[in-house]
Amino acid sequence: MRMAPGSRGNRLHRAMIHDVDESLRALVRRDALNGSRVDVAFDAPTRDWAARQNSPTVNLYLYDIREDLQRRDVAWEPVRNDAGIVTEHRPPARRFRLSYMITAWTQRPEDEHRLLSATLASFLRHPVLPDDVMVGALTDMKVPIYITVALPPPPDRSLADVWSALGGELKPSLDLVVTAPMDANVKIEAAPPVREEPRIRVVRPDGTVEDATLPAAAFTTRARRRALSPDEPAVQEEALHAGGHAATSDAAVAGRGKRKPRGSGARAAQTGGGDAATPPGATDIPGRQIIVRGIPRP
Repeated sequence: MRMAPGSRGNRLHRAMIHDVDESLRALVRRDALNGSRVDVAFDAPTRDWAARQNSPTVNLYLYDIREDLQRRDVAWEPVRNDAGIVTEHRPPARRFRLSYMITAWTQRPEDEHRLLSATLASFLRHPVLPDDVMVGALTDMKVPIYITVALPPPPDRSLADVWSALGGELKPSLDLVVTAPMDANVKIEAAPPVREEPRIRVVRPDGTVEDATLPAAAFTTRARRRALSPDEPAVQEEALHAGGHAATSDAAVAGRGKRKPRGSGARAAQTGGGDAATPPGATDIPGRQIIVRGIPRP
């Protein structure tokens, strides 16, 4: 389904964490519980919550959210319309590590261990979140959603501290980390496409000036060397030094008879080269000009 510009970002911004919750619920029910009558909850496992449980439950408590800086991309992505023209640029989605503490709650510790074992096996089989359990905005993701389970926690985070904050008793648990993208819906409108051919103005050592309109095919080193006259080494060296900007075509060489007065060439030579903008109405071809000044050799 093709989404309108901006709708995808808004959808991700509103529902990314909720969609990860529902996708994990579907994965646990399908692969770990296997149709059994065990609930899947996302509540904080406090003393009061545990006292109200009267049925077997697998709890996935989201206790930490941090950006995965190692997976951050910095290159902005172009967004094109149906005609293939870039209309805006967007930063890539930033990835966040969602940390879940998974616990099992039953009347017998043996049953809790079986549930934890089945849950651990289900996540070990899937290093990335399967496509058939994704819901909501996650179905439009073009990047994998990674899953890690039962890895050692970082030094600045301890599950024992989490239990102390919850006010409950320490229980066996699994530490699940899901790395999911989130789009902040930031965009920059693209500038209008360039519709003018580049131009070059060559100022010779004697002060005369030549103009040419450059087709795109002229921007090659071989074309520049073939177009420039071999008996003008000073101008040729300057044009090649400009690297891609100073270039002419065979058609431009054929029209080199157009010369401006000596005074205008002297003024251009004093500028030391560079570029200039010609406003509409000043000439037949307005736009950006690239000026190359020839330096006579001793």
